[in-house]
Amino acid sequence: MLTDMKEEARRQAEICNACRYCEGYCSVFPSLHSNREFSDGEIIQLANLCHNCRGCYYACQYTAPHEFDLNLPAALAEVRQDSWEAFAYPRFVATHFQKNGMAIALATSLCFSAFFVVTQWLGRGNGEGFYAFISHDLMILIFAPAFVLPLTSLTVSLRRYWLAVDGTRIKLIHIYNALRAAATMHNLAGGHGEGCNFEDEDRFTQARRVAHQLVLYGFLLCFASTSSGTILHYIFDLPAPHGFFSLPKLLGMPGGLMLTWGAIWLFRLKLKADPNLGSMAARNGEFGFIALLGFVAASGLVLYILGQTALMPLTLAVHLGAVLTFFLLTPYTKMVHGIYRFAALVRDAQRKTGSTNP
Repeated sequence: MLTDMKEEARRQAEICNACRYCEGYCSVFPSLHSNREFSDGEIIQLANLCHNCRGCYYACQYTAPHEFDLNLPAALAEVRQDSWEAFAYPRFVATHFQKNGMAIALATSLCFSAFFVVTQWLGRGNGEGFYAFISHDLMILIFAPAFVLPLTSLTVSLRRYWLAVDGTRIKLIHIYNALRAAATMHNLAGGHGEGCNFEDEDRFTQARRVAHQLVLYGFLLCFASTSSGTILHYIFDLPAPHGFFSLPKLLGMPGGLMLTWGAIWLFRLKLKADPNLGSMAARNGEFGFIALLGFVAASGLVLYILGQTALMPLTLAVHLGAVLTFFLLTPYTKMVHGIYRFAALVRDAQRKTGSTNP
């Protein structure tokens, strides 16, 4: 299947290479135009460099009903999605999630939530706040493997990708350039900075770019909140619960709000977008991932609001169930697109600096 997809993407890339009308649209086209022929690895690199803004499709004179029948965003989306499944470890989990993402995310979250309800019923902790219902040691016992195992899987997947795209030795300048492009969502700004055509055909908007930035920076703030809480606990002997003006709360509250709103916004944009310009096979998985990400953030905010009420234990179980599901499914959801696209940006930075394999 991936071979057929790459052949179709290669056919379209060769036509685009001859036309060059879309040369300034995003990073895909300078990279595409630097080649005359496209290996399988170069097609996979182009696919992961593409942010599916769709501007090239609406500008193209060779889309259907022209005999060339170009639809480069969809062709690259199919290769991109199938490459994620091919590189995933273990692969079968990724395949099933893309087909049944909503159902898997919901069922897994409910099962883990029930598990946390049972742990509360079997025996409570001896701490304060959340730790009065689930001990700190039990939380570590559960979440430490749930954090390490996905990292191991992602490491294997990323190595497979890097070998496939013939990546060279990484230098600091490559990482810097990739970080700058990722931080500003440069490729979602369009060739002239007007945005992309993701939601309303030939109408340019910045909506998808801003929504992605809300999700990215909201997630980073939430991660920083958790990390700061860990540092306070183990280094400064200041265990949770922390006050409103503590670092975990000052980072986590705006992060949760940004992540929740960004996920809702992306969900709405995905509903409005033309499904024929993306990967139809992965559509369910994409919705499942966005819903899970948004629910993790929203349930965390609800947990804070209900932290002093009788509903706190149940809310805690539901939130922890969603977080555990998110961690374990991360290597197989669209969460990996950020990792692969960052790797693609690093590889593109190598191309720009003329780095080649020895």
